[in-house]
Amino acid sequence: MAKNRDEVLKVLEDWGNSVTNTILNNEEPILEIPSRTLSNTIWDPKKKMLVLGPEKLRRRFLDLKESKRFMQTMLMLRLIVQAIREGVYPTIRDLYYNGKHTMEFKADIINKVIRENTWDEQSESNAVIEDIEVATGILREEMGLSADVKGKVVGPIIVRSKGFEIDATKLGDTALSLPPNPDDLDIVKVEANYVLVIEKDAIFQRLNREGFWNKESCLLITAKGMPDRATRRFVRRLNEEYGLPVYVLTDGDPYGWYIYSVYKSGSIKLSYESDRLATPEAKFVGVTATDIRTYKISDEYVIKATDRDLKRAQELLRYPWFQSDHWKKEIELFLRTKKKVEIEALSTHGLRFLHDYLIDKIHGNKFID
Repeated sequence: MAKNRDEVLKVLEDWGNSVTNTILNNEEPILEIPSRTLSNTIWDPKKKMLVLGPEKLRRRFLDLKESKRFMQTMLMLRLIVQAIREGVYPTIRDLYYNGKHTMEFKADIINKVIRENTWDEQSESNAVIEDIEVATGILREEMGLSADVKGKVVGPIIVRSKGFEIDATKLGDTALSLPPNPDDLDIVKVEANYVLVIEKDAIFQRLNREGFWNKESCLLITAKGMPDRATRRFVRRLNEEYGLPVYVLTDGDPYGWYIYSVYKSGSIKLSYESDRLATPEAKFVGVTATDIRTYKISDEYVIKATDRDLKRAQELLRYPWFQSDHWKKEIELFLRTKKKVEIEALSTHGLRFLHDYLIDKIHGNKFID
């Protein structure tokens, strides 16, 4: 269950106070932070998702290799605590700028003034936020931090946000944009048969304008490519809380297939959040290597795979979550034929064929689990 702001503040303050108390006792402060490395990311076959392993980093203040990251962590913790106390909801970009400054000191031994930035790139401050998340068990959404949210939804669902009810069937050609923390949305009513997650925003817009969600009584969702945390969380809620089947539509290439796996199994980078973000029951209805032959896609619509595509496919073959017979068959066929196709290639049979294709795959149980 998500913690309220007072509970979050107490956890963060207690963590900071533990460091202060260590220093006051004339002891070296050491931060223990679960390691977010590939080697500490574990595939859990029972949960069907990626989870964080038991390894921990010991970030020592008196270790020259670790001291900067230690101080960055304390700086970020102070900024977050201050924001919660003041009742503001900064973006992670705000925190990057708010904490970015240059420290300087004179090194007498070399008679030189040394200048050091707190951080140079936002990737540094973002990584520190993730360190705080895994160390304290408090998610950034619970801290009130927000990032760019790409997700949007349309279809038979009514939500309540800050006292206002929003009916996602009455938005014309637009759609309901998801908030940074979808857990803040109170889902009032859902009358959908399933959820269709779409990789591409253009395809989402097309299916929305053509009323696919109305004909199928389904929810359409997109994150415009690689999904953000908010979209993945909302998809998980719909599946977990309402039992809605989830189908994912992507291009027929290794990058589209990986996007599907992020929805289904989680990601290496955010394996510590898989229990909250992954949807293990998600099914793939996107374009596959065999679809080129099965649906007689014209050669005019087929694209030659690049070396980068082939390398990515070989990486997928090594991932434990792509080890089913069906996926190995598809990826190996892709590597042999070196052919990829986009969703739009289905237009080889006319502009309405995408509807027929989706209905055939979903209702004909021709998806990949």
